Amino acid sequence: MEKTRISTNSNFSVVIGTATGPLADKLGRRRITQLFTVMYSFCCMTKFSGNFIMLMIGRVLGGISTSMLFSCFESWYVYEHCEHYGFPNEWISVTFSQTTFWNGLLAILAGVMSNFAAETLGYGPIAPFALAIIPLIFCGLIVTYSWPENFGNRKLQFGASCGQGLRQILQDRQVLLLGLMQTIVESCMYIFVFLWTPVLIPAAPPLGMVFATFMVAIMIGSTCYTLILSKGYRPEDALKLVLAILSVTMTTCCVFAGPQRSLTDMTILYVAFLALEVAIGMYFPAMSYLKSQIIPESHRANVMNWFRVPMNVITCAVLLSLHMEFLAHDKRLVFAFCTFLCVLGLVVINNNQNEIRVRQEPPNDQDIIEKSSLLKPNSDSNNV
Repeated sequence: MEKTRISTNSNFSVVIGTATGPLADKLGRRRITQLFTVMYSFCCMTKFSGNFIMLMIGRVLGGISTSMLFSCFESWYVYEHCEHYGFPNEWISVTFSQTTFWNGLLAILAGVMSNFAAETLGYGPIAPFALAIIPLIFCGLIVTYSWPENFGNRKLQFGASCGQGLRQILQDRQVLLLGLMQTIVESCMYIFVFLWTPVLIPAAPPLGMVFATFMVAIMIGSTCYTLILSKGYRPEDALKLVLAILSVTMTTCCVFAGPQRSLTDMTILYVAFLALEVAIGMYFPAMSYLKSQIIPESHRANVMNWFRVPMNVITCAVLLSLHMEFLAHDKRLVFAFCTFLCVLGLVVINNNQNEIRVRQEPPNDQDIIEKSSLLKPNSDSNNV
């Protein structure tokens, strides 16, 4: 049943979620973000029902809301950064690196609070969903009272806008390659999210602590990304390193994730999973920066949602394939597929790195210092 609900989430993210990008560009990214907080709150509330239909409705809302989450926030920020305030584009990379770091830290805190509510207080597995409604309400209030509205291309009709986003991807080789990189990395990431628990469960680890260490690894990855940029490397170089690490970790899983794995095998797998999470910590700020520079502002949210379509299709297909007995018994074949994707991505980026390269130089230490001082609250900043 859980696989069915997750597949439903992915399916509706593909079918309906793709429309949220054009809606955000046309109706306003702030407005769609507000809608996200309402829809995801209702999605959490459906967990209190034991009715399968109600739970499926929650998964539908979750799929649509996920598309909003991964497009509207980022699109709104990039517009405000570049168009409203006119900050240097190079600072975007620093912002996304810091965002990834703090996301990891907040995820650890959320995990601890959820575990406390579910197990220590005895409220059960529904408690984390109830707690999630609180930050969603705060998010909605912050967006409502502090965000200005911004838009993409409002002149196009809704249907034409959907098609224009797809044409932008197919006609612009740079955008197409960027979308391919996102599909490869995030497909492997979501497949990993579903597989790490059954792979490690024979060792009976404390899953909450394992999750917390994964989040720490993501924080380490975001810090490594900042260090990579400070040494003069570019976000494209970080993306290549991410694919190389993912290729190694997925190959390791192919070798050690057999059905009769020993405790030593699972220890090696756990270390590989940590390395994978470090790579993911580097991936998010690198990819977010490249998208901010390559995707046209007029169709930003639209194109970003189209990027998620093949990723959702691949993830859904893999999850459904796990119903097949030989894949459910031996998950090394799934990891082998992920290895193929990562190696393919590494080959593509090696052969086309100049296509993805952007003109702006990555931020140096002085840029970071200047940004920090500029963003401190003072009387001058209120006049910007």
